[in-house]
Amino acid sequence: MTHTVAVLVGSLRKESFSRKVALALADLAPADLSLKIVEIGDLTAFNQDLEAAPPQVWTTFRDAVRGADAVLFVTPEYNRSVPGVLKNAIDVGSRPYGHSVWDGKPGAVVSVSPGAMGGFGANHHLRQSLVFLNVPTMAQPEAYVGGAAGLFDDAGKLTNDSTRGFLTSFMQAFDAWVKTHAKAAT
Repeated sequence: MTHTVAVLVGSLRKESFSRKVALALADLAPADLSLKIVEIGDLTAFNQDLEAAPPQVWTTFRDAVRGADAVLFVTPEYNRSVPGVLKNAIDVGSRPYGHSVWDGKPGAVVSVSPGAMGGFGANHHLRQSLVFLNVPTMAQPEAYVGGAAGLFDDAGKLTNDSTRGFLTSFMQAFDAWVKTHAKAAT
C-alpha cells in the first residue's frame, strides 16, 4: 500500500536548502511513500475572524493535508525557531477548533542549515507544536542537516554521499513509522 506524505517546506526562497533537501528526500523515499510538497507561501495570515468564510487558499491547503496519510516538515531555522510562514501554516491547519488536519497523522521533522548545528532549535521548537497537535512525531533518527550550502550541485542535486546515506536511512525509518502509525490515524 502506498502512503501519501504531505511535505511542508518552511522556506519560501527560490534556492532554499530546505526545498532541495525535501526534493532529495522524495527521490530517496521507499517506493511505498509518495511525497508531495504542499505549498504554504500563499496562505494568508491566520485570523479566526475569517473562519466564517475561510479563504479558498486555506480550504485548498487544509484539504491537501487532510488527504495525506502522513506529514513531513523540512525547515530552516530562523532565530532559533521555525519561520513564521511555517507556523502560520500549522495554525491554519489546526483550525477550526476540533477539526485539525494534523490530528493523529504520523510525522517527522528535518531541519536544514548552512551552519554546523543543522537547525537544532527549529527542529525542537516545531516538535513542541506537534505534540499539542497530536502528531505522533518520529523521534529517531533525528535529522539535523548542517553544512547545507556544500551538499548540492548547481542543478540542486544532492552530491554528498554521506548525507545521501543518512537521508536514505531516515526515509526508511519514516516509512516504518508511517506504516505503524497511519493505521491509527484512519
